[in-house]
Amino acid sequence: MGVFDVIAVRKQFPALDEGAAHFDGPGGSQTPQVVADAVARTMTSALANRGQLTAAERRADEIVVGAREAMADLLGTDPRGIVFGRSMTQLTYDFSRTLAKTWAPGDEIVVTRLDHDANVRPWVQAAEAVGATVRWLGFDKETSELDDVTPLLSDRTRLVAVTGASNLIGTRPDTTRIADLVHQAGALLYVDGVHLTAHVPIDATYADFYVCSPYKFFGPHLGALTGSPELLETLRPDKLLPATDVVPERFELGTLPYELLAGTTAAVDFLASLGGTGSTRRERLMSSLQLVEEYEDDLRVDLETRLEAIPGVTLYGHASRRTPTLLFTVDGWTPAAVAERLAAAGVNAPAGSFYAYEPARHLGLGASGAVRAGLAPYVDQSDVDRLVAVVESLDAAPED
Repeated sequence: MGVFDVIAVRKQFPALDEGAAHFDGPGGSQTPQVVADAVARTMTSALANRGQLTAAERRADEIVVGAREAMADLLGTDPRGIVFGRSMTQLTYDFSRTLAKTWAPGDEIVVTRLDHDANVRPWVQAAEAVGATVRWLGFDKETSELDDVTPLLSDRTRLVAVTGASNLIGTRPDTTRIADLVHQAGALLYVDGVHLTAHVPIDATYADFYVCSPYKFFGPHLGALTGSPELLETLRPDKLLPATDVVPERFELGTLPYELLAGTTAAVDFLASLGGTGSTRRERLMSSLQLVEEYEDDLRVDLETRLEAIPGVTLYGHASRRTPTLLFTVDGWTPAAVAERLAAAGVNAPAGSFYAYEPARHLGLGASGAVRAGLAPYVDQSDVDRLVAVVESLDAAPED
């Protein structure tokens, strides 16, 4: 096992030179120089549609193949099953419509109250379009733990959609256990790994579909889905008539953004360089992300303990397994006003519900949501100290 060096990591992020403490990683991470360089280098190189005739065609093909291999190494899956799209939301809508072609009235789909809406609404709307029934899995407001899915499963269950980690409160459901139960029922499991992938070593082989977003782990704005090539072969998405029917390309509409794929590969390589050891990129990724998980969790415990000690602060989310993501309110202050005070002090910790419509409503937070402080590998102890100092400085009187 290597050593995580936060000082060396921070030097790789030009955005940190502006001086802000970034707790806004759950909404999108900052970008290391190597990723920006990969994007710029690709955009200034000769490119063409993929092929083998010219150097431009070969370069485009190499970029796509390389990005699939990089994402497969990150997720522990087969590069032949990596699908790229504009975003996780777009991919989930595409796959919900494709899978719904196989559903019939009386079939059942399970979604959760814990998920970001991008892993809820596409399934609800696809089910409604074909007359399938939507069943809801709740979570405990006190412990933030997801309820047992078993009572919702039946021989009519076709798909269960669940988050790998809540982008609002950080809860990490036991998705491998859920996968076992779902597969015993003969259904498919679709996992939203957008918030989870940046924080822990990932082995996505338990899920039928696992989707994530490189811009949450230092890459460009893009979506990536992994599924077994054999399963993808059984699905017939809507596509243009002359477009290839080869998997995974049959799911990718139009020419891929080569520069973003090059940036994605660079982001995966950067993750593999964060102190991890091993002879393969996959081994270095697993080792580096274990170091990241330990580093972030230590900071999270410190931040959480100190926030809990401040009078008037309420923290939401107390799951035993979680990402380093804290959600809180301060008595007498709207979340927006707290975020403004933090921003004025150079601390970026936004307020809202962050498209986590169901969990925010389930927790009774209302439209204003709460303040979210998410840790990333480039956050250090001084950043935590700054955030705590601002919250401590808030008086109990309502703001104007």
